Amino acid sequence: MLTARTVARETISYEDVAEPVLEPGHALVRVHHVTLCGTDLHIWEDDYPTELPIVQGHEFSGVVEAIGDHNSDNTAGIRTGDRVAVSPMTYCGTCRPCLQGRFNVCRNISCIGCYSDGALVEVLSVPVEKLCPVPQGLALDLAAMAEPASIAMQAVNRGRPEPGETALVLGSGPIGLLATLYLTDLGVDVVCADTEADRLALARTFGAVDTLLVDPACFPGNEQSARLGRLTDGYGPGLVLEATGVPSSLENAIRLVASAGRIVQVGISPRTAAVSMKDIPFKELDLLGSRNSLNLIPDGLDLLARHPERARALMTHRFGFAELQQAYELMRNRTEKVGKIVIEMPAAGIAGSPAGPAAAFAGALTPAGGRP
Repeated sequence: MLTARTVARETISYEDVAEPVLEPGHALVRVHHVTLCGTDLHIWEDDYPTELPIVQGHEFSGVVEAIGDHNSDNTAGIRTGDRVAVSPMTYCGTCRPCLQGRFNVCRNISCIGCYSDGALVEVLSVPVEKLCPVPQGLALDLAAMAEPASIAMQAVNRGRPEPGETALVLGSGPIGLLATLYLTDLGVDVVCADTEADRLALARTFGAVDTLLVDPACFPGNEQSARLGRLTDGYGPGLVLEATGVPSSLENAIRLVASAGRIVQVGISPRTAAVSMKDIPFKELDLLGSRNSLNLIPDGLDLLARHPERARALMTHRFGFAELQQAYELMRNRTEKVGKIVIEMPAAGIAGSPAGPAAAFAGALTPAGGRP
C-alpha cells in the first residue's frame, strides 16, 4: 500500500509499504478522507514538538476492513464494513490527570498523526475502542471533521454555558465556527468577532445573533460596545471563548467579559499576552484552558449530522493523495481563502484535482485551538 511520510522540513516521501498485520483488539481501517489543520502545517514545517519522520493525519474517516479476534473493548458494536471516524488521542490512564478524569491532558498523551504514524496511508491499524460509528446519512468526508468538532465542543463545555446567556466567540475560523454552532444548539446567544468580514458572514449562518468586525487598533469601537451592552443588559458577555491564539484577543476577552464571567482559551500560541492583574481578581473571573476533548468524537459526529450543510461550508479545497505538497503549500502561502482542506484518499474514488474555495468562507487558516 502507499503511505505519505513527512521525512524532513516541507518534504513528503511516498513509500510502498506492506499493509499492517491484523492484531487482536485492533481493526484495519481503509482511510477515505483526511482533513488538515494548523497542527498538520506546523508538523510539515518541522515547527512542532514531534520527531520526523512521521506519517501525518489525525482528522480522518474510513471503512472497517477487518477486526481482530478476542477483542473485549468493542462496546460500540463495530463490524466489518462500518463507516467510522477515529478518536486519535491516546492516554496512559494512570497519571494524576487521568485519575482525575482529565485524560485529555494526560502527562503521557499521544496522538495518531501527531506523535505516532497517522492516517495519510491507505490502510491503518487502530484499536477498536478508538472507532466511532458514523451516523446514518452523514457523508464520510464530513465525518473526518469530527475531531475538530470535538475540540470546539470541549472548549464550550469547559465554559459551562447557560441557555439564554450571551457568549462572545473571538475568532471565526473552523474551531470558532463549530463552537458557535454548538453554543447555538445549547440555546446560547452568540456574538462572533473576527478581522475578516466574510468569515463573520459565515458565522451568521452558523447561528451568531450578531457579529463584530475587529479593527486591531481599536476594538471594540463605541458602536460595537453599545451593541454588546444592549445584548447583555450592560454587563458584558458571561462567557468568552478565545479561538485565535492572538495575545491581544485574550486581553480583549478579559476586558470585555462580565464580572463573575468565564473565559475559555482554546487558541494556542507561543506568544505572551499582557494579562491584567487587576481585572481577573476584581471581576473574579474563571480563566480556563481547553485542550483536546474528553472522548467527544461521537458528540462531534452528532453535531455534524445535525448541521451537514453548515459543516460543508467549512470545506474550501480538496486535493488528491498525490497532491499533499500542494495542499500544504496552499496552507502556508495563504494565496487563497482557506477553511478546511480535504485530502481524498484512493479509497474515496475521487479524482485529485483541487476544488476552488467555497465562496462562503474567507480568511486564511489560523493555527487551530486545543491541539495535542
